[in-house]
Amino acid sequence: MAEENKQHAYKGVAVITGASAGLGRACAREFAKKGYDIGLLARGKDGLEGAKREVEELGRKAVYVQVDVADAEAIEQAAVTIEQALGEIDVWVNNAMNSVFSPVKEMKPDEYKRVTEVTYLGQVYGTLSALKRMLPKDKGSIVLVGSALAYRGIPLQSAYCGAKHAIQGFYDSLRTELMHDKSNVKVTMVQLPAMNTTQFGFVKTRLPNKPRPMGKIYQPEVAAEVIAYAAEHERREYRVGYPTLQAIIGNKIAPWFADYVLAKTGFEGQQTDKPEDPNRKNNLWEPIPGDHGAHGTFDDEATYSSPQSWVSMHREQVLAGALAIGGLLLGSMLASKRKQNGQED
Repeated sequence: MAEENKQHAYKGVAVITGASAGLGRACAREFAKKGYDIGLLARGKDGLEGAKREVEELGRKAVYVQVDVADAEAIEQAAVTIEQALGEIDVWVNNAMNSVFSPVKEMKPDEYKRVTEVTYLGQVYGTLSALKRMLPKDKGSIVLVGSALAYRGIPLQSAYCGAKHAIQGFYDSLRTELMHDKSNVKVTMVQLPAMNTTQFGFVKTRLPNKPRPMGKIYQPEVAAEVIAYAAEHERREYRVGYPTLQAIIGNKIAPWFADYVLAKTGFEGQQTDKPEDPNRKNNLWEPIPGDHGAHGTFDDEATYSSPQSWVSMHREQVLAGALAIGGLLLGSMLASKRKQNGQED
């Protein structure tokens, strides 16, 4: 009981974009568990109402605003609404995204524009609204949600990869400016792996078969835990899951090899063996009605654990433990050596 009371102790107000489904939905629950009241931003009313209900069931307050993050004025007005209802905003999580699965040669200009406005500019606009409130107080935390694809583009997701690359560049600029100004506003970026979220059933696609996450799949709760941790423990970057670390480092060392591997595996690796309905609804322009929750359709393949992420979040303790063990081993070796020398004498 004491742990539960501690878990729900009030910590402040967190705003989460894309909160109606997928990772945003998992983030809303995770921040509520940590003691935050939640401002929920997304387009879909059904999902927002479901997220609000879940936050309240965890003992926290929640307010939702239906908003398209591609609209800067709408985001700013949403921030005003949340402040009026919940109080000052302490954490802002830029999570909303959109995508199109399609070869570049079949993409349309307006599709690139839409994905860029939601996935990239949505994070820029959210950050601007957060800074407007946090800089005068000289406190607050902003989390930008990235991806391994911010470093390494893959086939069939050029619009999304381009937007994630843009977020990385924006983040680099913002972070150095805050450091220059000696600001106490914290900013961090969390790079994600393939996850079992609703996006694969939502995005517009021209693929013959149903889209799927590529490689090892993680449940959204794994990333949500890291995002909530990152909001309270600033670090330049968090990388969720070993495949994310592998992709980022591997691309720095041998991008030519990544080109070869992805050209060979990236098409089939992002599709199931089930045909896709070419007329199914997608959420590129409008939300898909209904409360879809956090998980996609890959529960049987997804994992709830990431040792790499745990080590990343607890690296100080891990380092201290490693040093302690190293000290014990060194002491044992020295003692053994002294004993051996004594016997020889």
